[in-house]
Amino acid sequence: MIRTAGSLQATVTLRDGRKGLVRNFESVDKEGLVSFYASLSPEALKWGLPPYDRPRVERWLSNLSNGFMLVAEFDRRIVGNLFVYWSPAERVKHSGELLIYLHQDFQRAGLGTAMMRRAIEEARSRGLHRLQLTVIADNQVAIKVYEKVGFKREGLRKEAFLAEDGQYYDAVEMGLAPLT
Repeated sequence: MIRTAGSLQATVTLRDGRKGLVRNFESVDKEGLVSFYASLSPEALKWGLPPYDRPRVERWLSNLSNGFMLVAEFDRRIVGNLFVYWSPAERVKHSGELLIYLHQDFQRAGLGTAMMRRAIEEARSRGLHRLQLTVIADNQVAIKVYEKVGFKREGLRKEAFLAEDGQYYDAVEMGLAPLT
């Protein structure tokens, strides 16, 4: 369902002409978010840490006081989710950790870039100084999106991710600072 009152949103037009919204998560979106994760293909979840099931989504949503969540909505269906969270500890609460997932039918269409840009605006408005993320080195499409919106490579963790294929993959640490 599309909501405008009380919700920050941005209209998005994808490369193929599809139009939708990138907006702040609202509590009524919970079932849509659970359905979104249930609809993701193994390829869309390849570099993640599944399961992304109802208990995990509910755990994420149980305390958003140290974070925020964005959703992408097309045809009244959630097709993207971005989550930024931070520690409440004084010395690190300025730095948000970012996670993003897109439905396989919306990858390579400009949605990831739109969601990242909206997340940077939201983080800035909440007073964050820095965003950071971890991405598998083989995920070059995602790395290009992150670099496009200003993230820089900050480090490499060798063989940090054990994939379902039994192989170890390197993880790239990326950051964007300052946001102000």
